[in-house]
Amino acid sequence: MALKQLMLIKRINGLKSKLEELRAKDAEFTTRSEAMKTREAELEAAVNEITETSTEEEQTAVDEAVAAFESDQATLTTEQTENDEAKSTLEGEIQTLQAELDEIDNRSKATPPTQGSERKKEIGGEVRVKNNRNKFFKDLAIEQRDAFIAREDIKDFLIRVRDFKGQKRSVSGSELMIPDVMLELLRDNLYRYSKLISRVRVRTVSGKARQTIAGAIPEGVWTEAVASLNELALSFTQIEVDGYKVGGFIPIANSTLEDSDINLISEIMDYLGQAIGYAVDKAILYGTGTKMPIGSVTRLAQTSQPSNWDDKGPAWTDLHVTHVLKINPSGMTAEVFFANLIQNLAVAVPNYASGGTFWCMNRQTKIKLMAQALTFNAAGALVAGMNNTMPVEGGDIIELPFIPDNDIVGGFESLYLLAERSGAQLAMSDQVKFIEDQTVFKGTARYDGKPIFGEGFVVVNINNVDPTTSLAFSADAANTVATPKALPIAGSYTGAQSVSLTCDTQGADIYYTVDGSAPTASKTKYNGPIAVAATATIKAIAIKTGMTDSAVLSATYTIS
Repeated sequence: MALKQLMLIKRINGLKSKLEELRAKDAEFTTRSEAMKTREAELEAAVNEITETSTEEEQTAVDEAVAAFESDQATLTTEQTENDEAKSTLEGEIQTLQAELDEIDNRSKATPPTQGSERKKEIGGEVRVKNNRNKFFKDLAIEQRDAFIAREDIKDFLIRVRDFKGQKRSVSGSELMIPDVMLELLRDNLYRYSKLISRVRVRTVSGKARQTIAGAIPEGVWTEAVASLNELALSFTQIEVDGYKVGGFIPIANSTLEDSDINLISEIMDYLGQAIGYAVDKAILYGTGTKMPIGSVTRLAQTSQPSNWDDKGPAWTDLHVTHVLKINPSGMTAEVFFANLIQNLAVAVPNYASGGTFWCMNRQTKIKLMAQALTFNAAGALVAGMNNTMPVEGGDIIELPFIPDNDIVGGFESLYLLAERSGAQLAMSDQVKFIEDQTVFKGTARYDGKPIFGEGFVVVNINNVDPTTSLAFSADAANTVATPKALPIAGSYTGAQSVSLTCDTQGADIYYTVDGSAPTASKTKYNGPIAVAATATIKAIAIKTGMTDSAVLSATYTIS
């Protein structure tokens, strides 16, 4: 037996021993759960026995018993959850190692492959996979994974994907619909790539949708026992969400197209998850609202009510002063610094929130907070007074690399609504990357979102600099009109010139000015060469319905 196999067997046996220890705790948890049920019944009886004649000591004793019960119940739930997660992790590791061991065993028994063949090996009817690319299925049992791959819609999808390999032209009717079962798996796995999608309120919609929101809970009115009840005013508002497409091109190695079904699926889904997860996180915080969700920071930075504000939504409020804040840490002790920080974070209003808080920052900012929180414990060891949670306040800290240094963005997670549209798609691009031996596909998904109540969020800079309230997103070049071109090119000339304007986007109209003012659709429409007899600056823009206007061309002609 090879050393590699011996090492794998030893590691698997060690993990199985740890797994059995964790499973042994299940009986203990069951016993404790039954005991908690008994305590709960006893406490319920004790609470029911409290009357107006009960002494203050009796009421206090019951209150303390209830508080102790709730604390013990929370501890038990936490321990059970941690134990279950640990078991799941170990089971996944064991499955991965076992699959690797099986692959080695079968590879040693199999006949050598024919020269130049890199296709998949089928041993006893079962496809063996490369585990380094099987991570997308690590949480599925082998039986579930095999059943997934065996589905007719999945097999048909993979056959059509492989048919794209090596084609030098675009495919007629190139849209290749991903099977619904794959979309479900992709959505489940997006939680691995998007750090915020599991925090906000996610709703799956089939088209435009409205989220109904209850207003402030009214105060009840005290009255005589036999008197008529007062009507309580409870208002409802709505916000509308649509679905915007997010995605891009993903390169798949040709060797992967020839690989096992599991490897191919895993590779495709992994690329999609990384691209979409990153874009969704960025949009939840900084989305512009134009062909993408509105970010929480974007909402806070608004200085006037947008023209597209929901008519039936909550009333717009100006938050750009009260919720966009900065701290001057100069001369502050750690205690004073955190006191100021917590006070600033506290402006996020929890009304209507059903969950906790989260605080997003980049790693540099997190390290700066940890440095402020450094203390010496009783043993004289240097420790940080925070562990992925905001000191004192307790909300989870989430690292996101695109957030600027020293900015902290966050608030109440349930107050952001993310709408998910069905229908992610995969299609081949017009060209094949021959040099890299890759075939290029595009992957898309559709989302929209916005803060339900902007008051539930805040952005704070901890270096006395105004927080960054907007970030650049990848340009949507595919849906933007090309910038006009001018011939002859701008420059110095002797004598008058006849300037022609062109645009590479078919069907686009060009509008221009010669006085240096900004060109718009209300300016002169180009329909022939422009005579330039004296020094002038031509500015032009190209416009096409359904696309984003082009960048402005500015061309100065100096005539002597």
